[in-house]
Amino acid sequence: MIENYSIDEILNAMEDLQNIDNNKKDKIFRKNLDNNIPKHTLKIIEEAEKNNS
Repeated sequence: MIENYSIDEILNAMEDLQNIDNNKKDKIFRKNLDNNIPKHTLKIIEEAEKNNS
């Protein structure tokens, strides 16, 4: 069974895959940060990130 996909559908799928990969990297990075940075400092960083979004 061969399926035909538009270029936009393929590009959107690629973008979704990249976002999933970036989210995994971000979680790993945050886990490493959690081990080295005090909790109250992490909360300040998270609030700053929310305000920049």
